[in-house]
Amino acid sequence: MPRNEGTLDRILRIVLGLVLISLVFVGPQTVWGWVGVVPLLTGLVGFCPLYALIGFRTCPVRS
Repeated sequence: MPRNEGTLDRILRIVLGLVLISLVFVGPQTVWGWVGVVPLLTGLVGFCPLYALIGFRTCPVRS
């Protein structure tokens, strides 16, 4: 899997994922906070399947 997320995109995904997951423990404590696992994992891996599907990428192309 080639990377298709840039650095800023990855950082935002990781932060968003952690915030959503923290809602499970300290916020309204609903299971919807576990949706944060998706952006967290895609941010850590650097690959977004949806980006690949639509042909979008936020990381610079290496020459």
